[in-house]
Amino acid sequence: MKNTLVILLLALMVAVGAQARTRTTQSKLANAKAVIEQIDADSTAVDSITGINPHDITMRGFSKRAGDSKESFFLTNNTRHSISHVRLLMRYSSLQDEVLHEREVEVPVSLKPGETQLVAVRSFDVQRLFYYYGGPQPRKVATPFKVAFRLLGYDIPVGKPPR
Repeated sequence: MKNTLVILLLALMVAVGAQARTRTTQSKLANAKAVIEQIDADSTAVDSITGINPHDITMRGFSKRAGDSKESFFLTNNTRHSISHVRLLMRYSSLQDEVLHEREVEVPVSLKPGETQLVAVRSFDVQRLFYYYGGPQPRKVATPFKVAFRLLGYDIPVGKPPR
């Protein structure tokens, strides 16, 4: 009788402890497919000085929360050859289109034709007061921003292809 009571008590404790756990990770990445706007997107011609087509690279899925020290996004190689070291001009603006910051970024990436890769760069927001408007709204007071980019260039590796 005493053993049965102990077994029932243990079974009750296991049943109470087996409640559904709280999920702390994001289940939906809503902006993972959202294409980032290009600066001077109307221009479809190849730049006569650099020979760069502005649509050789696509950026999408930008993510930067208020507490993040890095910005992450997906880069897609739309060319017919492998590329590396993508150089971008990134423009950060308020939701009212006021420019907050503009900078050049070199992304150390190696992409085969048609390949997409998630990359991360140091954030422009060193004080961690801004968050990307397409991501989750933070609990702390922070300012939303938008981002746009222009492709400045990339390298075409010569010789042995990267692994």
